[in-house]
This record gives sequence, C-alpha cells and structure tokens, in this order.
Amino acid sequence: MKNLLLIFNAVLAIAVIILFVLVLGGRKDIQPHTEVFRAHDTIGSVQLPVAFVNIDSLLINYQFAREANEMLMRKEESARLRLNTGARQLQEAANDFQRRLDANAFLSRERAEREHANLMQQQQNLQDLEAQLMQELFTEQQRVNEQLRDTITNFMAEFNERRNFEIIFSNTGNDNILHAKKKYDVTREVIDELNARFATRR
Repeated sequence: MKNLLLIFNAVLAIAVIILFVLVLGGRKDIQPHTEVFRAHDTIGSVQLPVAFVNIDSLLINYQFAREANEMLMRKEESARLRLNTGARQLQEAANDFQRRLDANAFLSRERAEREHANLMQQQQNLQDLEAQLMQELFTEQQRVNEQLRDTITNFMAEFNERRNFEIIFSNTGNDNILHAKKKYDVTREVIDELNARFATRR
C-alpha cells in the first residue's frame, strides 16, 4: 500500500513537470522584450492630443491686442499731458504768489490768505483729477483685458472643435512649459486665425 502511494505521487509529480514544460514550451512565440521595444520605438511617432500657445507671442502679433494696447497707451499719454499741464500751471501760480508775498504786494493779509486758499484748492483739484484719470485708465484696461480674454477663450473653444485636443496650455515666457517639441506649439496657427477673424469683423 505504501509502495503504491509512492508510485502514485511520483507519477503525479512527473505529470505536473510535463504539463509545466508543455505550457511554457507552447509559448515560444511570445517575446516580451521584443514587444516592449517595438512599443517603445513607436512612441516617438505618436502625437499626444495636447498643444500649447505662447501668450507673449500671441499678444504681440494679435492685431486686436496690438490696437487695444495702442489705444490704452494713447489714453495714458493724454492723461499724463493733462496732469503735467495742470501741475505746471499750479507751480507757476505758486511761484507768482510767493513773489508777490515777498514783495509785500498784497493790499491786506486777508487777500493774501484768500490767494493761498485758492492755490490749495487748485492743488486739491489736481490731485482729484489725477485719481479720476488713474481710475478711468484702470477701468478701461480691465474692460479691454476682459474683452481680449473673452475673444481668445471663445476662439480657442471654436479652434479646438476642429483640432480636438484634450488640453491646450498657455505658456508665458517659458514659465509654464520648460520644454516641448515644436509640433505641440499651435501659436502661429492661432494668431493667423485670430487675425483673419478680426479682419472680417472690423
């Protein structure tokens, strides 16, 4: 009985070894290393569904952005001219007041005090004008920025309906993307299409 059990176990062990050899021997066509290398070799030819736009280049070359920036610069220059003219006039009035005060030209102390109060009011008016002009410029810049952002955002949604990217990054001065292949840069295409669309809406 003991011998029979030993023979049965030996036959079972041999059967398992044979089965193991047959299974492994039948998979000679599978070459994992070759498959991995083949897959790795094709990665370079696959284009990922992502893209990026260089915002600096876009703002420099997008006609609407250039015209908006030029308009803001003209408004700022005009505001500076008004403030500089007002400051020069106030300085001249203050110098004249000081000359008359030094020459004892005022007929009374009250008259001199009224003139001084008038100068103080002119100075306050100039400060109020400066605050008003700066607020107007800030409000206008916000309006233009919002309009520019809406224009680009709406266009990018329309642009991506045709291109079907999963994500489009914005890149400013290479801050967000340290390195990317040129094929992922759609800046020139976006600029050209934005300018073409802007030209038809003028």
